[in-house]
Amino acid sequence: MEAAGPSGPVSPETVAAQLLGVLWFASVTTGPWGAAATSRGEETLKFPCFPAPNITCKDFSGNETHFTGNEVGFLKPISCRNVNGYSYKVAVALSLFLGWLGADRFYLGYPALGLLKFCTVGFCGIGSLIDFILISVQIVGPSDGSSYIIDYYGTRLIRLSITNETFRKTQLYP
Repeated sequence: MEAAGPSGPVSPETVAAQLLGVLWFASVTTGPWGAAATSRGEETLKFPCFPAPNITCKDFSGNETHFTGNEVGFLKPISCRNVNGYSYKVAVALSLFLGWLGADRFYLGYPALGLLKFCTVGFCGIGSLIDFILISVQIVGPSDGSSYIIDYYGTRLIRLSITNETFRKTQLYP
């Protein structure tokens, strides 16, 4: 028996297509594991963290909890990195070979510093060396605040910071 719509009977394929469309829209708007937008327009994904199997934890009040490895311990927020096409490899290569002309700063979106390095021949070489080190350790990045495009196996710097939401464990001295 088919369901009847306003213009006649509705086929099961139409109902299935509409249901898939609704599910797709829900997955796009919330993202996997419930993505939440932050104030800067970036996304933060929440991935489930699973405790190791056969671990027994004891809290401060003496209660013991045995984990089998199937429980979801907590949801860990992981911020997404936005990239705008700036390659880490290209930036380091430009800094190494053409840094004395300011090509690295032009590439990263700092035209005033690029022009200054060009006119002073990389601050007599010292500025080129300093810029090469700063770009290599990822202290200087693209001017728009995006992240470098770095291969999966490449180096990636993760800056750690202490905020009001950082868990601090009190030190017990013997």
